[in-house]
Amino acid sequence: MNLIHRLTPLALATLLAACAATTAPVNEAANPAPTPEQTAAVVQAALAPPPVVAPPPTRDVVAGLLEDNLRPGEKIDLDAPDASADLWVRVRGGFQLPDLDDDWVRKAEAWYSARPDYVERMTTRGSRYLFHILEEVEKRGMPSELALLPFIESAFVTHAVSTAKATGMWQFMPATGRDFDLKQNIFRDDRRDVLASTRAALDYLGRLYKMFGDWHLALAAYNWGPGNVQKAVARNQRLGLPTDYASLKIPDETRYYVPKLQAVKNIVFAPDRYALTLPPVANHPYFLSVKIERDIDVSLAAQFAGISLETFQQFNPQMNKPVILAAATQQVLLPYDQASAFAESLARHTGPMASWTAWVVPKTMSPGEAAKRNGTSEVLLREINKIPPKMLVKAGSTLLVPRGEHVHADVSERLADTAALNLAPDAPPLRRLTLKAGKADTVAAVAARYKVKAEQVAQWNKVGNGARFKPGQSIVVYTANTPAKRSEPATKTRPVAKASMAKAAPAKVVRVAAKPPAAKAAKTVKAAGNGRNVMAAAAP
Repeated sequence: MNLIHRLTPLALATLLAACAATTAPVNEAANPAPTPEQTAAVVQAALAPPPVVAPPPTRDVVAGLLEDNLRPGEKIDLDAPDASADLWVRVRGGFQLPDLDDDWVRKAEAWYSARPDYVERMTTRGSRYLFHILEEVEKRGMPSELALLPFIESAFVTHAVSTAKATGMWQFMPATGRDFDLKQNIFRDDRRDVLASTRAALDYLGRLYKMFGDWHLALAAYNWGPGNVQKAVARNQRLGLPTDYASLKIPDETRYYVPKLQAVKNIVFAPDRYALTLPPVANHPYFLSVKIERDIDVSLAAQFAGISLETFQQFNPQMNKPVILAAATQQVLLPYDQASAFAESLARHTGPMASWTAWVVPKTMSPGEAAKRNGTSEVLLREINKIPPKMLVKAGSTLLVPRGEHVHADVSERLADTAALNLAPDAPPLRRLTLKAGKADTVAAVAARYKVKAEQVAQWNKVGNGARFKPGQSIVVYTANTPAKRSEPATKTRPVAKASMAKAAPAKVVRVAAKPPAAKAAKTVKAAGNGRNVMAAAAP
């Protein structure tokens, strides 16, 4: 039985109806009737199942890539009924700190009241991160005033850097950041990471509260350092004075620190009283975490999310380079509304996502040589790795270089966590000179003689820049240059031409030390004038 006979009546009727609806050919001879084999092929094609097309990622698939960092493992409900509640009401409900009411508080209130534009910018920035911080604060049972502390520390500028090199929204110093496991290397600085720095700051504040048993003292220690606050408390105890925040002898910056927080608290509690307006903040995460499993360029990540590069960096300010390493950054933060778009684009993308990779320098070399080995320009290599002029890249350093087509593996976790860039001056090796100071030798004079900076001579000898050396004192100098020649004192006595010259100091006889035999580790060389001995050795 052929295929035509096997067709069901319904299928055959459908096929015949379709044929009847087809326009009849103009020339029957030019279009002969199909053979049985051709007819069978047409029927078979009509009955074949349609080709399988990969459906776009469903909402459930996309949601699997999204995560609220505070509730890992829980499914994100993008349409939660309470998502539109007012977060400021929730903040006010958690106030617990005793109120301060003094001139310092009124000074801060007046400052903020006179700058409504500043307050608007600050609170608008803060609205991006406030939900997450408040969730962390409430989870630890802390006063909700602590969620307002970044208003004081950085005005919620995630990339803020102080003159003392404190960085990020919570203003961590490098050493304190390392104490709380905030990674700092050439690829990232977790002091600027919104999630990591918030976790570390609240851990630190919790430790300080346990140390002092008082939130005002804990906040003072966050600003001034716990050791300084302990000394101030001990001083008052010795004098029989109260040891509360208002009674301690502390610097004005710290004295003003907690009152500023009190002023912000007062403004949040009743903004109308200060003729200020707070932006609406919804009671849901402003940002969500999206899982990253492959290295990806920062620019491509922003493109996936449909946001500008600047906006992407506001949520992920810890990135030091134009590439995100999956081994070190398992997630990126994105605005609530753009997170789904990013996850959907990420799920669909099949091509390469990173155009940069890490390369470990095998030997000390110039940036030009490193660029040549990686098929890029020296200008680009210097710019992307922030290498200053006249510097060599030391062996073992890690450079960010273009990712060639032959590179398929992403950067390893070990390298992503330990990468460092070590530089050395691109100059001849220095020699260590040891000499005996003359009667008039100063830091400046020695620096000029050996063509180095006075600051260097002072540092090598642990003295001030304007110091004068004692006669016979040992002086250390590192230099690749020979000392500038000085005029030799006169060896012959000239007749005095005028009576006024009689008071001039007599010429000294210059004694030059005999040249000793060569030593193994160092040699003695003759300095110019004054019979000084100079010990020269290779720099360690």
